[in-house]
Amino acid sequence: MKFRIAAEMEYEVSSPGTLILNIQALKTFNQHVLEESFSTYPFLEAEELSSEQSENRLLRLNIPENCTFKISYNALVDNSCKFIDKEILTDVPIKALDAAVLPYFYPSRYCQSDKLYRMANNKFGHIENSYEKVVAITEWIQRNVKYLSGSTNSHTSAYDTVTEQAGVCRDFAHLGIALCRALTIPARYFTGYAVEINPPDFHACFEAYLGGEWIIFDATKLIPLNGLVKIATGRDATDTAVASMFGNIICTRVNISCYSADEQFQPFYYHPSGSSGISYS
Repeated sequence: MKFRIAAEMEYEVSSPGTLILNIQALKTFNQHVLEESFSTYPFLEAEELSSEQSENRLLRLNIPENCTFKISYNALVDNSCKFIDKEILTDVPIKALDAAVLPYFYPSRYCQSDKLYRMANNKFGHIENSYEKVVAITEWIQRNVKYLSGSTNSHTSAYDTVTEQAGVCRDFAHLGIALCRALTIPARYFTGYAVEINPPDFHACFEAYLGGEWIIFDATKLIPLNGLVKIATGRDATDTAVASMFGNIICTRVNISCYSADEQFQPFYYHPSGSSGISYS
């Protein structure tokens, strides 16, 4: 499946500083960046960063003086996802897990699974099939948390979302991750571009590690699960921030687009009776 993605962002800078962006499509075994361009106006030198701890692609921009500038990113991405029978999406014994999966068991800044252990086990612990367990978590969040723009902020955690019963995609993802981890299911944060999302924006959901595969879940149900272009994964939003600003820098405009460049694309929306999970890994 081919997707065209674009991001335009404008910033006002009141003192010299640094901006680290995380907006480029990830390059993985199943996601290939066929075309890509990045520019700033006025020109600012951008340095691509790599990390031993993550495959996420970061861009660092040094801003030497006060200014207003615009960035533009465009790409054509070919990615593939696979449907996997839910009957084989079972727990993987901890002794058999790759070391890279282990960090996604533990509580993190926004996903306090230790505080939600009792709730998770009372509501979902009786479900035997692991895939169905995560489906039940996703359904519960969708029914009990209202999607409400502007209802939360950068400090809102999964524990807060349970209390406030409102949030945006980031909060839905954090709560799903925390409940999975409380049930000893590794889970991680997924951020990317998504087709058919309205209003257009970056989108967050989560992946659970089942049967040796990272399976995608989206409690908002706003987008087709096969219509995503991955930007980054991490323990939570801390690891996947679209922009990290150091200095007096303010974002004044964001314009995101993602649409299918494949005439054969058939959107697949999650439904509870589905017999398969979707993996992008």
